[in-house]
Amino acid sequence: MLFSFINRDNLSGDMFIVDELKEEPKQNSIDQGSFSVSINKVDYEIQPIYEYELFGLVVSYELHDGDYSLHKRWNDHLNVADYCVVWDENASSEFLPKIDFWNGQFTCNFSTRNKEAWDDFNVKQLSNNHLISDDQYIRNKLRKINVGDQIRIVGWLSSYKNIKSGAVRGTSISRDDQGNGACETIYVKEVSVLRDFTSIWRITCYLSLLVCIISLFLYFRAPHISRKS
Repeated sequence: MLFSFINRDNLSGDMFIVDELKEEPKQNSIDQGSFSVSINKVDYEIQPIYEYELFGLVVSYELHDGDYSLHKRWNDHLNVADYCVVWDENASSEFLPKIDFWNGQFTCNFSTRNKEAWDDFNVKQLSNNHLISDDQYIRNKLRKINVGDQIRIVGWLSSYKNIKSGAVRGTSISRDDQGNGACETIYVKEVSVLRDFTSIWRITCYLSLLVCIISLFLYFRAPHISRKS
């Protein structure tokens, strides 16, 4: 169970990738004024900048609740999750399983010791997305997305600020930038999983957990026989 749990998010080089993931993110100009929302009794002002549609394969993520570290300091409950995704050639690459991805609190990081995988990887087909929403249904759907899922997100590239403190968070508007400020901040209007990810490791993890629970149940249900010395 422990071994399969550790490997449950291992991707495969022969995964079926839906055709939509061959598309680049779509970004269009809009004329949309700012508006206010409230989460956990905190008021925020959102300024949409571009209409945005993203198809991607999730390679790592970080969920937020606004109750720790910098999110707590900024009183940021609007940013429900960060999802790092790849698309097109990166998503279908045979070398993708040889690259390690992980999210920091605000960043998506990747590394590999395989030179072929490094040379094959296109950094312009990866993005880290700060996903914000005040809609509880959408927030719940976002929290259920896992590594390996192929997703579609529609919304607005936006900046937003805490009205009380004045703290502002911006967004990237280009897929070519890197480093600090290169993440997309998306006010999510629609989210869907086009194809969820199931691997032998995840199946083994769930089955071994089930066997463990049943075994413990049978153990404690077994009759107790006292022995006299």
